Amino acid sequence: MSEHRLPDDTTLGAVELTVRDLDRSLRFYGEHLGLAEHRRDGGRAELGGAGGESFLRLVENPMARPARRSTGLYHFAILVPTREDLANALARLERTRTPLQGASDHGVSEALYLADPDDNGVEIYRDRPREDWPRRDGRLEMRTDPLDLDDLFAALAGEGSSALPAGTRLGHVHLHVADIAPALRFYSDLLGFELQQRYGAQAAFVSAGGYHHHVAFNTWNGVGAPPPPPGSTGLRLFEVRLPDGDTLAAIAARLRDAGVEIAQDASGLRLADPSGNGVLLLPRPA
Repeated sequence: MSEHRLPDDTTLGAVELTVRDLDRSLRFYGEHLGLAEHRRDGGRAELGGAGGESFLRLVENPMARPARRSTGLYHFAILVPTREDLANALARLERTRTPLQGASDHGVSEALYLADPDDNGVEIYRDRPREDWPRRDGRLEMRTDPLDLDDLFAALAGEGSSALPAGTRLGHVHLHVADIAPALRFYSDLLGFELQQRYGAQAAFVSAGGYHHHVAFNTWNGVGAPPPPPGSTGLRLFEVRLPDGDTLAAIAARLRDAGVEIAQDASGLRLADPSGNGVLLLPRPA
């Protein structure tokens, strides 16, 4: 358990990605996934559920290229409010002939996996009630079983919705890192997330408030994988929203004491984890 535990109501805010063609990405996220375009300013756009908060920011760089065998984004995960919403998402993917890369029952959740036009990994999932999450000896035990897609389709009501609902949000991010131990020290000892599950030196899952995970990280691109070259497509940063300014100040002090380089701007604290993945810490809007 982390000595500096994050408040239970800590959440994620938005994830920011570099894409090569903003129009292409907006068509994909709108037509194939059902996200609403909330605002656009030149080569930048913000998306989210219909009428809800933005949780996906896209920044266009036509010269960007995908990085291979590097640290960075494994996937970001869109959390929908209900199982029917997940069934609607599956039906939309079928209608638009969007290829799935996987579909899993994790015990805590049911999840669909795919990739956007820039090969950014995307998960769409719904949580089971916490009281139904599998545990062994009092500890959370996530699993990866095949998802029964026919049973999920049975949750559809009518023809389904054309858009993801307002309660849709960023549920978690899953990162490629160079080494699990430094990443765990950063996210647990310094930021204050608690370890929920670990797979040796290959992967770890951390969260606030007993959630199954807000951040996961793995070494599946290789131990010692380098950061992506400047100008690559993929992850720019993801936001951790803290309940108050005092929590943010306490984390900032720990980071400075540990020699972590941080930059303060009007929105919060910008920094990078030991593998170069961008993180923005900011207080939750009032």
